[in-house]
Amino acid sequence: MRVLFVCLGNICRSPTAEGVLRHKLREAGLAARVEVDSAGTGDWHVGKAPDTRTGQAALRRGYDLSALRARQVSAEDFARFDLILAMDASNLRHLERLRPSGGGAELDLFLRRYQLALDEVPDPYYGGEAGFEQVLDLIEQAGDALVRELRERL
Repeated sequence: MRVLFVCLGNICRSPTAEGVLRHKLREAGLAARVEVDSAGTGDWHVGKAPDTRTGQAALRRGYDLSALRARQVSAEDFARFDLILAMDASNLRHLERLRPSGGGAELDLFLRRYQLALDEVPDPYYGGEAGFEQVLDLIEQAGDALVRELRERL
């Protein structure tokens, strides 16, 4: 099983989701059975580490994102991944436009899929520390639901 998280620049929300899910999969004993990655619809940050504030907030909760580097989503990702989860509706629309005919990946909004209070993970980039903490709260909740789904699918 292969899961890809997608946000705009791949330096805040999607690498946070990648790091959190990797951690939760290790705890659940599923890490060897699920491949996890993240990407951005934009190319501004390709090759860069996650935003410093993202990395610090994640590390305070035990998630190390330091090895992750931003990349841009590609048409090939639709064949490589089984499930592509967008952080917001704008990025989901971008993915739907990018999707090649016959692209087999299932697309969805990460939070909406698990019927949380919000449909979208808000972008914390232009806000303060509280925004990064909120992103982690939402991703941890949805991550637990995703691990349950993956366990059932495997």
